[in-house]
Amino acid sequence: MRRWNGWGDDTISFALAPDALAFLAERVGDGHGVTDASFEQACAQVAPSRLPPHRLIETAAPVRVRHALGQSLPDWLKLRYGRIGATPDGVAFPESADDVRELLHYAQRYHVALIPHGGGTSVAGHLTAEAGALPVLSVSTTRMCRLQHLDHESQLATFGAGVFGPDLEAQLRAHGFTLGHFPQSFEYSTLGGWIVTRSSGQQSLRYGRIEQLFAGGVMETPAGRLDIQTFPASAAGTDLREIVLGSEGRMGILTEATVRVTPAPEYEAFHAVFYPDWHSAERAVRELAQAKLGLSMLRLSNGVETQTMLALAGHKKLIGVLEAYLSLRGCGEGKCMLMIGASGDRAQARAAMAQALTLARKRGGVHIGRKLGDKWKQNRFRNVYLRNAAWEHGYVIDTVETAVDWPRVESTMLAVEAAARQALAVHGEHVHTYTHLSHLYAQGASVYTTFVYRLAGNFDEDMARWRTLKGAVSQAIVDCGGTISHQHGVGSDHAPYLAAEKGEIGMAAMAAIFRHFDPQGVMNPGKLLPNVQPSQPSRAPSQGIAA
Repeated sequence: MRRWNGWGDDTISFALAPDALAFLAERVGDGHGVTDASFEQACAQVAPSRLPPHRLIETAAPVRVRHALGQSLPDWLKLRYGRIGATPDGVAFPESADDVRELLHYAQRYHVALIPHGGGTSVAGHLTAEAGALPVLSVSTTRMCRLQHLDHESQLATFGAGVFGPDLEAQLRAHGFTLGHFPQSFEYSTLGGWIVTRSSGQQSLRYGRIEQLFAGGVMETPAGRLDIQTFPASAAGTDLREIVLGSEGRMGILTEATVRVTPAPEYEAFHAVFYPDWHSAERAVRELAQAKLGLSMLRLSNGVETQTMLALAGHKKLIGVLEAYLSLRGCGEGKCMLMIGASGDRAQARAAMAQALTLARKRGGVHIGRKLGDKWKQNRFRNVYLRNAAWEHGYVIDTVETAVDWPRVESTMLAVEAAARQALAVHGEHVHTYTHLSHLYAQGASVYTTFVYRLAGNFDEDMARWRTLKGAVSQAIVDCGGTISHQHGVGSDHAPYLAAEKGEIGMAAMAAIFRHFDPQGVMNPGKLLPNVQPSQPSRAPSQGIAA
């Protein structure tokens, strides 16, 4: 059963060992767990639904609570403390594009706000219902999940947009293909969610980000059906795919998507290399990215993240032996770990890895083999369960991510970490903060920073701490010239910082696009952009509406 107020399957845990808890206590203080509100208490807060009856809509409190929020820290605070706030007035479960079209007519007729809901893994406030005059309907896409067509020659696969990552891969693997898109949320996020938030998978160096994988599809909008054909390339004006990518539910609901797939890899390996300090590690990984060797992944952890990962790994004696060996090789305090991945044809992938390791060693890297890489692969979708374990011991884990060109990578990393420390100091608290470069490009890198700090044990104070931290680190990103989001989207949490990136004309252009597809302003209001001024509600015809 999926957790209603945390991450993932409630039968899976990722315990923090005593040594790990001591590590955290030393850095931020002793944590004290809080008593979570029960699911029954949360459901008891749900107000009566304001929606007219419809055959596709469920209005029971339990289903509304489960679709009310995502996985951001403020979402967790609301769920754990039982301060849910506004919930959708109902949840619809369409099974086809025609069902979605029917729901759009319903929303236009009764002036209902629609929030598209895929896997519910948003960490940027995409799913929150705004308290206001409009009734809110959450539209789950998860029953539109079938592999509809697979073109072996063109290597194109068409899916219902609500397909979850594991189901998508299983359906492709049965035919010898993979999409290769593996965000950390892979197990619980959907193809449509990846597309409308511009997601990036952990092995994007080989397979590409979702914008390289998305070839076309169908989006049902209040203004009509947008059907995007697939082409290898086109010079025919504006690329409509780019309008759908990153639209975050403001235009309509994606019902099917055609993606570019790849033959399933016959070989895959992940190797760990350590460097004595950040400067040597960053120079080496930049050269690796710019060499374009055909790798699938490069992931560089700074010194504090490397120390933290080793401390939380368990197996204290084995880690001690590793640390002693690395120290003898010149990688002591401040060492940084680089994970290198290669996937695909056996000969090509092994050759790419050999080239990468040769270059890595030339830049002072200490190669320690595949064991840490195998462990990372084994746990890459389970490490996020640490959020649950940390909460139980009185700690919270939050993140921000950005991307900048190479000359600004280190300064951005330092500025974001410093902003976090200063923000929590205002509340008399320490924060344990660390960073990795999760996606590497010839031009620059993503900068992904994690924050661990103590719970106050009080909803208002914990929300105040988050707001102070989020505001400070987001402003630091803007001041450093970074994008406000490299892979998580904008939602409502990042929306205040978007104008600094897009400019006045750019923001107006986006608003005009959304107004064109959604003239009444019923699609996911308040996300990505401030609410687009709607036109007066029209009297939609009753045809196609099942009350």
